[in-house]
Amino acid sequence: MGSFAASSVLALRVGVRNIELGRPVDLLVARLEWRVLGFDVLCGDGAHRFLAWAAAAVGEDEIAVDSALALMDDLDHYRGRARSFRALLGAPVGVEGRLRDLLIARDGLVTDLVVDHDGRESRRPPDGLAPAALPG
Repeated sequence: MGSFAASSVLALRVGVRNIELGRPVDLLVARLEWRVLGFDVLCGDGAHRFLAWAAAAVGEDEIAVDSALALMDDLDHYRGRARSFRALLGAPVGVEGRLRDLLIARDGLVTDLVVDHDGRESRRPPDGLAPAALPG
């Protein structure tokens, strides 16, 4: 897999050695650049935890981690420094339309914004547009 659609990544489970630890419910995107910082993961105990993108290996069937310790309790700390992907969905993107999805490279860099314009989907590079500039 070369790049990932954010919506597809959120459909995966987070696990360690085939043991499910939780499910991602949101992606946290840096405020000033189109880079995914990590995941908001709803864990089996009902707690939301932060999983850094760099600590995860996104695969076709699972977001794998080496240890449950990769899931950190200080989610609010990271939320305060990021934009929620879920909150950005539907935000206007210039005159092109509304944000529908993100395409993410293996290193967490957002390569394309997927934009819906009256039912037509298009992709555009995020050049010149910071996540903080979008409402949401």
